[in-house]
Amino acid sequence: MSVINEFLEFNKKFVAENKAEPYAHSVIPEKKLAILTCMDARLVKLLPAAIGLKNGDAKVIKNAGAVITSPFGSVMRSLLIAVYKLGVEEIMVVGHYDCGVLGMCSDKILPDMEKRGITKDKLDLCAAVAGTEWLKGFDKVEDSVADTVKIIRNHPLMPAEIKVHGFVICPDTGRLDPVK
Repeated sequence: MSVINEFLEFNKKFVAENKAEPYAHSVIPEKKLAILTCMDARLVKLLPAAIGLKNGDAKVIKNAGAVITSPFGSVMRSLLIAVYKLGVEEIMVVGHYDCGVLGMCSDKILPDMEKRGITKDKLDLCAAVAGTEWLKGFDKVEDSVADTVKIIRNHPLMPAEIKVHGFVICPDTGRLDPVK
């Protein structure tokens, strides 16, 4: 049985037993907070626990490395919607130590794509449309978080009064280190 089938079976019981009720909350985040963080599986429960976040407190956006690859891409779109439509007044960017995006570059991932059957013509087409920079990672997580904070703060559509903060979390201890 695939993991998806396991999830669907669990979901049937979850719905039948009305277990969603404790999670009901308004679409507006209670803390007026949006968090951009990494998709790392270690952070799923750790980050909320480490900062005392409860269901409904914040809008959480996750991607590889907590990085904004385009100032007009989906991450910035989500943050702007959170601000203009969902009452967000503060944004946290939370990277983490030991990130899988650390040191990643297109030269390392493109051969992996080819090994998985992606043809050179498809790779060339993607490179022509998007370049290969969107695949890159970073060399130092603190610098990456600082760059992302800067992109958000300086975005032409982001209101000046929105507070934007950067942090790096330790996935072993939950310690948050502020990034200046």
